Parts: sequence; C-alpha cells; structure tokens
Amino acid sequence: MTAFTSPPMDTAQALPAPGPDATRAGFGRRLLRRRATRLALGWLLLVLLLAVAAPLVAGYDPLTGGDNALQPPLSPGHWLGTDDLGRDIWSRVVYGTRVSLAVGIISACMAVLIGVVVGAIAGYFGGWPDALLMRVAEFFQTLPRFVVALIVIAVFGASLAKMILVIALLSWPQLARVVRATVASLRQSPFVDAARVAGMGDGAIIVREILPNVAAPIIVLGSLDIAGAILIEASLSFFGLGEPNLVSWGGMLNDAQQYLRSAWWMSAFAGLAIALTVWAFNLLGDALNDALNPRAGEVA
Repeated sequence: MTAFTSPPMDTAQALPAPGPDATRAGFGRRLLRRRATRLALGWLLLVLLLAVAAPLVAGYDPLTGGDNALQPPLSPGHWLGTDDLGRDIWSRVVYGTRVSLAVGIISACMAVLIGVVVGAIAGYFGGWPDALLMRVAEFFQTLPRFVVALIVIAVFGASLAKMILVIALLSWPQLARVVRATVASLRQSPFVDAARVAGMGDGAIIVREILPNVAAPIIVLGSLDIAGAILIEASLSFFGLGEPNLVSWGGMLNDAQQYLRSAWWMSAFAGLAIALTVWAFNLLGDALNDALNPRAGEVA
C-alpha cells in the first residue's frame, strides 16, 4: 500500500504577498535601524515640541532685557546664561526654533510644490514645454542661492515672508529635474496607457497614476531642502537681514559677534542648535532614501 504524500507546495503561491501593514513595518525598521537616525529623529521631535510649547517652557520673554547682563551658564534663574542686554539665552533658543522650523518647512513645501508641477508638466508633455521649463530650471540652478537671497533681502527689506519666498524660489530646480526624469520614463508605461483608454484626462493621470511613483525622491529632497533653508535663514540673520521683531538662531549669532571671547555662551548654544538641526534633517534625508529604496542601499 502506497502512502499518500501531498504534492510539493509552491511557496510563491502558498504564502500571501506582504500587505500594507507589513510594508509599513519594513519601512519603519529600515528607517530606524541606525542609531544615528534615531538620535536625529529624537532631536527633531524635541525641536518641534519646543517650538509648539515655547511659551510654556521658555520662562522669560525672549525680547525683554534685564539687569543681569552677560550672566554665564548655570547662573541663578538663567541656566544657559544671559546676553548683553540681560535676555535669557534659553528662552531665546527656544523661541528661535519657531523661526527656523517655519522658514525651513514652509519654504521647502513651496519649493516641492513648484518643483513637482514644473517637473510633471515637462516630463509628461515633452516638446517645447519641456525645453522651456528645463531652461528656466537650469537658469535658477546656476544662481548661488545664498548670494541671491542676500541681495534680494538687502534690497527689498528683511521680513520672514520675503525670506521664505526667496528661499523657495531658489530651491525647486533640483527636484523639478528629478520629477521630470521620472515622469518622462513612466508616461508610456502600460498602466498609463490603460488609464488613457479608461478615459482619464492628462491631469488625472499625472496626479493619480504617475506622481505616487515619484513620492520617494520628493520626500527625500524635501527633507534636504528643509535643512538648506534653515542654514540660509541662519546665515541671512547672522548678517543682520532677519526679521527684526522675531528671535532666530542666526540673529543670536549676530548679537554675539562682539562677545565671542568674553561671553562664549551667547553664540555657542544657538550655533549648536543650528548645527544639530541641519545635521538631523540631512541624516533624515539619507535614512529616508535608504528606507524608500532598500535595493539601492543593499547595492551601496
């Protein structure tokens, strides 16, 4: 009597494909696998919390001076010391998070929007729109961002809105070129042809079918644009071209220029905040690139 044996199971057919939850879990593991990335995310979360809760955690009005000028760190009531006008350094660093995050996030979102629209139109339609838009992108890409921003703010006056607008207008070309290349490679794909046969218009095809496939580079470059915008804002404020009625890390560095040796704490904590925040966003961009493109990370 021959024993019954079940036929060999096809593993590819038997095992279900990973669902969205598994995909998200895999993304999370890849994103957080490095200790440096976890530290960067922790720092960014802290900066965000400080920006939101600034009135609760600052302790002092960042614009109001006092009698205790140039108090060193760990002084009574001023654990990061005071500046030359008696203003609390901790309170000024905390409120400075608001300006840095506002400039970085808003200008990056605007740059992403411009870059996606320009890149999608150029890549999908090709022809003269592609040639014209890419020549415009090349022109903006050749401009030194900081120098142009410095000239524009110096000529038209310092304000947060102008700074955000200028940084955004100078930051979109790289993203536009990436989006354009990806859209151009996908516009003749079978799923795009199927969408056309189904009666979808060009705008719907771009938004619903093509742009979701460009999400990864958009997210990565967007995080890097935030870091670049924060650095440009700090540099402009350091040269005295920041919003005069707001506290910013770059403005604190400007105030500390005459006291670099006698009152090092006036510049040290603001400079450290800038360095750590820019480092964290750059590291987050690298981590997002590895997490969203795991095969590229394995090859590297």
